[in-house]
Amino acid sequence: MKDSLLISKIKKGDETALDYIYKKNYKMMTRMIVNNNGSEDEAKDIYQEAIVIFWQKAIRSDFELTSKISTFIYSICQNLWRKELERKSRLSNELKDGKEVNDFDQKERDSIIADCLNSLGETCRKVLMYYYFDNLSMQDIADKMGFANADTAKTKKYKCKKELDELIKSKYKASDFLD
Repeated sequence: MKDSLLISKIKKGDETALDYIYKKNYKMMTRMIVNNNGSEDEAKDIYQEAIVIFWQKAIRSDFELTSKISTFIYSICQNLWRKELERKSRLSNELKDGKEVNDFDQKERDSIIADCLNSLGETCRKVLMYYYFDNLSMQDIADKMGFANADTAKTKKYKCKKELDELIKSKYKASDFLD
């Protein structure tokens, strides 16, 4: 079935179209997660969440598919899995041999990041602050910053994050962040 027909059926409430998409893409999506340090159960959970997000977007009247459905769902899965890995990383960093990370070390890390964040241009600083500290959605950031749409905000956030990472790497060495 063509993607445009599937979207049309989903908008009309045809659950068989969603079931078809789910089955058609299941292996590819779960394989991506398993190949990136995920378990089979985590892969299933992420994929199901991605399908729900896809469905919520697809039924909106203003939804316009600009890629293949599989590409769209794949990017949702990647983003969800990346967030899950970041969450797991934060948890493992907070627990070190059963102890919480020393407050001094965390303050020092925060200071390094704040210093580099302040060295960025105003637009990058605002985008990253809105995203990481204010937890705003890409659409909210786009609205606040006057960007054309959420995709523009996402691209800008990616570029600014990359710029911040490079700035941190140029000013500090990895041992500054390790105990």
